[in-house]
Amino acid sequence: MYLPFCGISISNAKLFSESRKEYERSRALLEVVNDLFEEQTDLEKIVRKIMQRAVTLLQCERCSVLLLEDIHSPVVKFSKTFELMSPLVCLFDKVSMEKLSCSDWLINNSIAELVASTGLPVNISDVCQDPRFDAEADQASGFHIRSVLCVPIWNRTHQIIGVAQILNRLDRRTFNDADQRLFEAFVIFCGLGINNTMMYNQVKKTWAKQSVALDMLSYHATCSKVEVDRLKAAKIPLSSELGIEEFHFNDFSLDNDAMITASLRMFLELGAVQKFKIDYDVLCRWLLTVRKNYRTVAYHNWRHAFNVCQCMFLMITTAGFQDVLSDAETLALMVGCLCHDLDHRGTNNAFQAKTGSALALLYGTSATLEHHHFNHAVMILQSEGHNIFANLCSKEYSSMMQLLKQAILSTDLTLHFQRRSQFFDRVLSGEFSWTDEAHRELLRSMLMTACDLGAVTRPWEISKQVAELVTSEFFEQGDRERSELKLTPAAIFDRNRKDELPALQLEWIDGICKPLYQALMKLNGKLKPMVDGIAANRMKWKELGEGELGDREGREKEGEEREGELGDREGREKEGRREKEGGEGRGN
Repeated sequence: MYLPFCGISISNAKLFSESRKEYERSRALLEVVNDLFEEQTDLEKIVRKIMQRAVTLLQCERCSVLLLEDIHSPVVKFSKTFELMSPLVCLFDKVSMEKLSCSDWLINNSIAELVASTGLPVNISDVCQDPRFDAEADQASGFHIRSVLCVPIWNRTHQIIGVAQILNRLDRRTFNDADQRLFEAFVIFCGLGINNTMMYNQVKKTWAKQSVALDMLSYHATCSKVEVDRLKAAKIPLSSELGIEEFHFNDFSLDNDAMITASLRMFLELGAVQKFKIDYDVLCRWLLTVRKNYRTVAYHNWRHAFNVCQCMFLMITTAGFQDVLSDAETLALMVGCLCHDLDHRGTNNAFQAKTGSALALLYGTSATLEHHHFNHAVMILQSEGHNIFANLCSKEYSSMMQLLKQAILSTDLTLHFQRRSQFFDRVLSGEFSWTDEAHRELLRSMLMTACDLGAVTRPWEISKQVAELVTSEFFEQGDRERSELKLTPAAIFDRNRKDELPALQLEWIDGICKPLYQALMKLNGKLKPMVDGIAANRMKWKELGEGELGDREGREKEGEEREGELGDREGREKEGRREKEGGEGRGN
């Protein structure tokens, strides 16, 4: 009568025991997840936590985690091995931990290698009966192994990054299916934690490499103290002596050092040093370093940067834009002009995209170079002793950097084409408002582009020389497109079509330069000399094109006449040979 009740009680007790066990296991898994969120920066710490949880959860004597050296290599080789003994084993067994640490069983055992190569778990209930087990290594280690449960560790992309294994249940039983399922579930979370920590370490290492590289770059790309001291002691000529306030300024009139002193004069003339409390030593160092960070390419070099800045200075002072621009806008535009082509490589954005260059991968294919120029400018400003904005308050500094970024990015012609119609419409319709920040931003962008293209307004000999430098740089890019990419370059980059330069210049002037300067002149009539300069240069290019066309037609006609003369001569020689042959025949 009592037996059925006893059976029910025993059954309930077993169910309670199993449910209790499942509860403990689930709680342990949640604790593992909690551990993973708490520690994701130190690989050794997180692996040790994982092993501690495994030893407690699965009640085993020993746990180890082995991480692969190269997850992509077909050869299994472990780079790191972590081991943990159960506290109970260390307490009751006289096992030498020093001897265990010297054991290479875990590093070289074939079981771990098999799991890492196949991705399949291995559960051995009696290692003595398994041929894969190395009994000699077991004896040498001083730790007797009875049973092994080894499972692979996967990362989030389902690649094996290592293996985890546990040895010997404390109750001396073998690892059953429930243990294996639990250990596999446990290792899934472990894999995520280890992967995240390894990624963090990789990012940290990459950051360290970048930091070292930037430090080296900063050292080699910044000017010397001797240069700074020399510049500080130099006499700075007046604007009138330098001619930097003139519309007909000669882009080639100053040498490299004179362009530095002229740059200093422009900042002094605008009152930027006083208004923004710029340390004179810092300004000198910054200018010299900016110059040093331009490459020796044909056109997009330090001279071009200075000439663009001089053009902006001219517009601000002589043309009177300083009356409508704020001091912050003026400084941002001047700095933007000097920095707008920093580290230019002599190739355009399209070339970066075609070649899949590091710059294109880093910044994308939209305004690739312009983003690089801005970031390079920021790097210089952040170098010790170079921050000309250091005395601005936080809000002013943030605003200045935003203005600088807008200025440099606006030199991308693709962006210019997207925005110029808005500017033209507002100016031509009379709707342009000096109090509307969006309108002011448009104006600053147009001013940057106008200064970037300023050579087209210079006297003819200067403008023509600049155009030839631009063409030289373009031809070098075209040569690379032909040799490296096996592409036929566009006409403006094709050395074989250099005779088309006048026609291409006319397209450039009519399509881009003339409409921009005319719109700016409508806004500010003092820019008329620049529009007149464009018109004069356009006439010269037209005459040059017509002259070259006439010369080309003359050369073609001359070539045809030579071919005709050659044909006549060959005909006469042939006829003479016939007569000679006929005479010889008659003589015979």
